[in-house]
Amino acid sequence: MKTGRLEAFSDGVLAIVITIMVLEMQAPEDTSIEGLLKVLPVFVSYVLSFIYIGIYWNNHHHLMQVTEKVNGGILWANLHLLFWLSLIPFATSWLGENHTQPLPIALYGAVLLMSAIAYRILESALIKHHDENFVLKKLTKKGSKENISILIYVVAIPLSFVNTLIAIGCFILVAIFWAIPDKRIEKVLSN
Repeated sequence: MKTGRLEAFSDGVLAIVITIMVLEMQAPEDTSIEGLLKVLPVFVSYVLSFIYIGIYWNNHHHLMQVTEKVNGGILWANLHLLFWLSLIPFATSWLGENHTQPLPIALYGAVLLMSAIAYRILESALIKHHDENFVLKKLTKKGSKENISILIYVVAIPLSFVNTLIAIGCFILVAIFWAIPDKRIEKVLSN
């Protein structure tokens, strides 16, 4: 099977996820700076989640650009990833409204962790379905960036019950880490 339908469906789901997140944001009733500051945590959580969705969309796009074919297992692995990404609006809303409480922060981290694991599962399914010369196999041999991100999430989740700011800082750190584009796939695609 070709990748076209998988890509189109994934793009649609991610567009809906972003739409849901922005629709969850409510404008302040108060027209003062204080009113705006009250909704700042909600806006900041939206920005962070928007960046995460953008990172996944960008990386998914690159993943599909080097993928030659898909099968049923890959379709399910992709749905698994989309499931976890579709929970980001709920976790974002709860985090934005309760940004100082450990449980919403831990849940947000758990959704990010499961999204990262699901992405690794998708990569693995793609690698298994292709031959030894598959570009992705060569590019993800070590998976250092992915493993470090997962480790940070694993540490940040229980840390949210100790220090919420450091836990949120961990999520921001991973987003910064991934926002810096990996030029390896783009190099391969341009050759």
